[in-house]
Amino acid sequence: MSNKYKFLPLLAVAYLSFSSCHSFFGSDKKNGSAEQLKHHSAYDDSTLNRKVLPVMMPYNRIIQPAGELITYGSPELENHSLDLKQIPGTNLIAIEDRYGIAIIDKDQKKLVSRWTYPNDNAYRGMMSTYSGIEVAQINGQVRIFWSAASGDIGKSIVLDAIWDGNKISIKDTFTFTPEAPAPLALPNEVAVNQENGKYYLYVVLNGNNTLVKTDIATKTTVWAAPTGVAPYGLTIVNGKAFVTNWGGDMPSDKSKAEVAGVPYGKVYTDPVTGATREGSVAVFNLADGKQIKSIPVGLHPNDIIASHSGNNLYVANSNSDAVSVINVASLKKTEDISVKINAGKQGFIGDSPNALAISPNDETLYVANGMDNAVAVINLGKQGVKSNVSGYIPTEAYPGGLAIDEGHLFVANLEGEGARVNTKEMKGGKGEATDFPDDAYNSHHQKATVSIINLPDAATLANYTNKVKDLMLNFRTELARLTPRPNQPARPMPERIGEPSVFRHVIYIIKENRTYDQVLGDLPLGNGRKELCVFGDSVTPNQHQLARSFVTLDNYYASGKCSAEGHQWTDAGMVTDYIEKNVRAWFRSYPHVQTDAMVYSKKGFIWNNAADHGKSVRIFGEASLPNIDTKLTWTDIYNNYKAGKPLIFTNVSTIARVRPMLSQTYPASDYLKITDQIRADAFIKELKEIENKPGDQFYNLSVMALSTDHTTGTRPGMPTPRAMVADNDLAVGRIIEAVSKSRFWKNTVIFVTEDDSQAGWDHVSAYRTTGFVVSPYSRMQRAVSVNYNQTCMVRSIEQILGIPPMNLMDATALPMFSCFDNKPSSYVYTAVSNKIKLDEMNPTLSSLKGKDRYYAQQSLRPEYNHVDGGNDDVLNRILWHYSKKGKEYPKKFAGKADLVDDDD
Repeated sequence: MSNKYKFLPLLAVAYLSFSSCHSFFGSDKKNGSAEQLKHHSAYDDSTLNRKVLPVMMPYNRIIQPAGELITYGSPELENHSLDLKQIPGTNLIAIEDRYGIAIIDKDQKKLVSRWTYPNDNAYRGMMSTYSGIEVAQINGQVRIFWSAASGDIGKSIVLDAIWDGNKISIKDTFTFTPEAPAPLALPNEVAVNQENGKYYLYVVLNGNNTLVKTDIATKTTVWAAPTGVAPYGLTIVNGKAFVTNWGGDMPSDKSKAEVAGVPYGKVYTDPVTGATREGSVAVFNLADGKQIKSIPVGLHPNDIIASHSGNNLYVANSNSDAVSVINVASLKKTEDISVKINAGKQGFIGDSPNALAISPNDETLYVANGMDNAVAVINLGKQGVKSNVSGYIPTEAYPGGLAIDEGHLFVANLEGEGARVNTKEMKGGKGEATDFPDDAYNSHHQKATVSIINLPDAATLANYTNKVKDLMLNFRTELARLTPRPNQPARPMPERIGEPSVFRHVIYIIKENRTYDQVLGDLPLGNGRKELCVFGDSVTPNQHQLARSFVTLDNYYASGKCSAEGHQWTDAGMVTDYIEKNVRAWFRSYPHVQTDAMVYSKKGFIWNNAADHGKSVRIFGEASLPNIDTKLTWTDIYNNYKAGKPLIFTNVSTIARVRPMLSQTYPASDYLKITDQIRADAFIKELKEIENKPGDQFYNLSVMALSTDHTTGTRPGMPTPRAMVADNDLAVGRIIEAVSKSRFWKNTVIFVTEDDSQAGWDHVSAYRTTGFVVSPYSRMQRAVSVNYNQTCMVRSIEQILGIPPMNLMDATALPMFSCFDNKPSSYVYTAVSNKIKLDEMNPTLSSLKGKDRYYAQQSLRPEYNHVDGGNDDVLNRILWHYSKKGKEYPKKFAGKADLVDDDD
């Protein structure tokens, strides 16, 4: 192995197993020889359950950070560190995390104090917002200000705490009232400024689209000024306040540009992708709040800081992978500094700069590149010399907050090492019933981490830079750019993008929220744990048959922890800063359906990538919502279906490009009152209609959502959890049977994935889920244990269709070569009949007692009307209790439910 990989101790090294490795890489000098590139195929096959760094994230990134780590937070929770500031004159760092404030001693490298939101009515559901913590000396006291909100109680506050050298205590809170249509005012970045002997608090209200100035002593509002869309960052320089607008300027009624809805308003959008079209920095006069100017910058501007001299401002534009420089005197943008690690005309997007720090001498800017798991180090230009990136420093996952002193860089790692806490680390791990493994994982349990890194010299930075590129498997972008060779035979998975595939059609089915062990834990063929299987062969006979007949993917992972992340990974192959900053809190939206322009990446989604390259696309139920008569019950809809009475609905999408691609006979998937049999019927009917047309007019790409396996718990009036999972399973089986018996089967491949794995437990990883690859070339009847994830599935679709990757994540993904043979099978799939009645209904509330009644009441909460609308921890308990009658839910491992514990 090359010496450059010595920093990867204990990692398993695998080589890409193609029929001809040499033919894949090519032997021409331009593209490099097989031997030159072969060693680069190393990747971690640790199944994501390693406890010692380096570890693998479920999206082609290896974590091995520089410096020293401080890890903290209850293992019962999903902890995230968001932002940090030094406490002046001390060796202490104040950290804003999702559940409160922590104080770390940078010399002793340990946590010295923590304040968390009390579990009472005043703070119920309270979490810190996206970022922004201010430390100020006021009247001899060290004061810490930060923002928080709670959707549960509809409350938005800025907390004012005192640090006395030993503990944190709350001195005061500033409450902000939402302005319609916002349900939350959503304070974010804060600043404290002394003016004429008084101290003022400046707060951007992300929900209200407002900047507010408040007298700290009297708590009176001095002024409130309108901003652009979703204000985020704030800094005060030379008597002016500068505010970044995540969504750009407020749309004008007179504008003819494309405008789409976002939570709490509207925003200018790109008609091709649906993503936000612009970003801006608004400038305000401190005295009266009048807006002086709006300065256009890049997309998704978030953090903003000033040089110590006050001459320049720096703005991180996450969706543009660049930092804008603004001259404070002229109020003009003077430079855009690319932070792309994969630069050049063919460079891929996806670095996601989202936090900034500047050296005391104003010569070096540090930029947190979230998706690179690295900090970019920029030499700031002087006297006409352009700024440039001098290197990158490896961090843990998604650096989201930075601070700096003379010798150290401090990093709040928003994702840390991911959801890697298992039941051994959770509360009360000893003595639990043996039917629940002590090495199980769930996606909402992880630690917060903070890095302390010595500022590197030039030689160290050069080594760090090489390390970052290797950790993010950047070599694979070279493979993604290899030009197709002439006269190549058609293969199931082409060796290079643009080379021919035997497949003309790809069907991509996205389901909802199951782990591998929940569904296939009872399958002997794969690495399952039957104790964790709650929807086994008797409930999901088709998924079991597909795994046995084609390939069993027992080392396949979701890339995110919930549906709001999951549908971005499945549809776009990445998540934006807007998603990451919302993780676990989800203040503005829960985007499991693509209806929020703030969510989308600059390149959009797999459907516009395919359409942009001349491929025909049909969307079945994804990226849309159904307009339907909400008075209809599940029973009404199901009985009408059995009687042959059509369901009346209209699918709607906020993305202009989606509307002509969208099936209007296949109901959008977010509505769980609709049986998946209606969806299966709609697809099968359309398939047969196309089959009766001359030639091959079936779509190159079909994106399909099937969501009833999410279930609605034990809600009275809805089917039982196992009936809903069985409904989903039968729909999958019927769809695959119809395709396999059609004349398109010989050149069609079907990929099936869950959008995430949050709704249960798995003994390998919190991210492990079910995935299926179904085609005439996938009749392998064996387990494939290559480490694949959702970005690999997206990349495989692109590779087959001959379209380029959309971003750094799918560009570095491993195509699923191991799921295909070179020769087709004549096998035709026949769906397995459901073993559970699809209309097996949950009992009425009046017939229930004890825990059965309690969980049925929880299932009736209005949040559970939609996919992922309710508390997933409670839903996990409901499903466990329903499926494992008599076996206690592992509360000692999982902790207390966020709502009310079932023993209360």
